[in-house]
Amino acid sequence: MKNYVIVGNGIAAAGCIEGIRSLDRESPITVVSEEKRDVYCRPLISYYLEGKTDLTRMRYRSESFYRDMGCRVLYGRTAVSAEPEKSRIVLGDGTVLPYSDLCVATGSTPFVPPFEGLETVGNVFSFMTLDDALALEEALFPDSRVLIVGAGLIGLKCAEGILERVKSVTVCDLADRILSSILDSECAALMQKHLEAHGIRFLLNDSAVRFAGDTAWMKSGAEEKFDILVLAVGVRPNVSIVRDAGGEIGRGIRVDTEMHTSIPHVFAAGDCTESFDASSGQNRVMAILPNAYMQGHAAGVNMAGGSERLDSMIPMNSIGFFGLHAMTAGSYEGETEEEKTDGSIHRLFVKDGYLKGFILIGCSDRAGIYTSLIRDRIPLESLDFEMLKKAATTAAFPADIRRKKFGGIV
Repeated sequence: MKNYVIVGNGIAAAGCIEGIRSLDRESPITVVSEEKRDVYCRPLISYYLEGKTDLTRMRYRSESFYRDMGCRVLYGRTAVSAEPEKSRIVLGDGTVLPYSDLCVATGSTPFVPPFEGLETVGNVFSFMTLDDALALEEALFPDSRVLIVGAGLIGLKCAEGILERVKSVTVCDLADRILSSILDSECAALMQKHLEAHGIRFLLNDSAVRFAGDTAWMKSGAEEKFDILVLAVGVRPNVSIVRDAGGEIGRGIRVDTEMHTSIPHVFAAGDCTESFDASSGQNRVMAILPNAYMQGHAAGVNMAGGSERLDSMIPMNSIGFFGLHAMTAGSYEGETEEEKTDGSIHRLFVKDGYLKGFILIGCSDRAGIYTSLIRDRIPLESLDFEMLKKAATTAAFPADIRRKKFGGIV
């Protein structure tokens, strides 16, 4: 009988538990959870603040999940080190947990730059966890002026979630556009225009560098008054457990296609990892919920002695603001094929006869067809790509592929 330990209690951990139990129903599983909560969908925290969901519906699995899976969960506990030579981990309170196989699913934490005067700010928050959202909710008042530092996914979802509950929301960023990690200038401008129409104010090519109480001094020299400060500058993968134990680290914990780290019997999954990107052929951090679950499940299966490989993962983002949805995937390399209207952009990236990536704004229906083309490396010459340039449709596939992949649905 094995003894499994999982450090972390997010989506990757849930996938790991289910992966293990798909093969091994008996061996004990211990989960070390820094949060004092069962697994939940972190992307829903902004919808909670909007009143579009509640704490019950944010659950990722049923209330009986851990009991049904035969797991022991140590809530509010932190793993501080791993000792692979002794096959054990050490918790912050000194508890020692032996393991036969370990999965590190520690996610990421907000990056907070060393702002001068940050300690003088009374109401300062991050926006990564449900506890962050609940703490922020308590500080919100109808006359609050909110300054959000960071115009990425986290900062903008926070802005959307709180906009109707406060007097004003201003978002600043050193980048010259919003969502700079996933959108080019033209696509970002379309999304920014939509957000501004709903009342969000932007200060781009500028950001806070110093604080004093309720005042931020910007890089440009301007002053910005606020009542609540949200820091959404970025995140960093939590790699210390594997790094300090001698494991290979890049921008995240380096894993192979079976989620092994460089340390025997130590696996890793989720936002803390750096793994193979099938669209670019390179290793990178791909911190999104579906990938986290797939990585966790693969780690669990392989920990239990099975075989599950992940060699077709790609970076993806699906996000919407006030009814305008955007989806991106893959890598932006090669020739561009696009269709545009005043309120939408449909952009495909093609290289060497394969679809490598896409950006879809305002027209993301059935985008899974495009992600399938990228993941499975389907030659574009084998289908009607002229049809797919205009819209994602199964009708562009030959009948045999359509039956195999989509059950014949047109």
